[in-house]
Amino acid sequence: MPGFLNILESYLGTLRSIRFLLCVSLVSLYGCHTVPELVSAPVTGYNHTSAQITRFSINGAGGPSIPPNSGGGAEVCCGVLPVQWNPKVRAIIEWEKDPNPDGPIERDQYGQIKKEALVRHKAGYSHHTETVEIPKYAEKLCALQIHFLPCDQVRVSTTCFVPGHSKYPDKDYFQVEEADKCPAS
Repeated sequence: MPGFLNILESYLGTLRSIRFLLCVSLVSLYGCHTVPELVSAPVTGYNHTSAQITRFSINGAGGPSIPPNSGGGAEVCCGVLPVQWNPKVRAIIEWEKDPNPDGPIERDQYGQIKKEALVRHKAGYSHHTETVEIPKYAEKLCALQIHFLPCDQVRVSTTCFVPGHSKYPDKDYFQVEEADKCPAS
């Protein structure tokens, strides 16, 4: 029996040594691996349509509900992008819209929205997903501004300026008018 215990101790010692060497190797490899640094920025949205944007996200970071033809009044934290911009930087924008935000929804005797009526109303919502290019940003990423345009178009801005500023680059979005009919995709 003592021989067996010696063999077992020797075997366990060898396993510990292998485990230690493996851990040291992984740590040293991790040091060689370069992960792009990321930066976070607040997310805000602008709705340039007559529909309500009931919810949206950019790369999974959620944004607030935006009434028709408004926005910019709220920011949520945070969208994440690489510290250094490159031409391959993209964002996945998902949004849900209510094309009839002022439509009547039946209420009960206490003024509460009836669940069945809300379910019927939400059946008219549409869900959209689009991958968009992120415009070049400088060393400072101030905010991720999502612009919802007519005909289910969406754009992202990374400017440090707000819409009222003279250097705001996306003024044209606020001049866009909705067409009666969108072109076929």
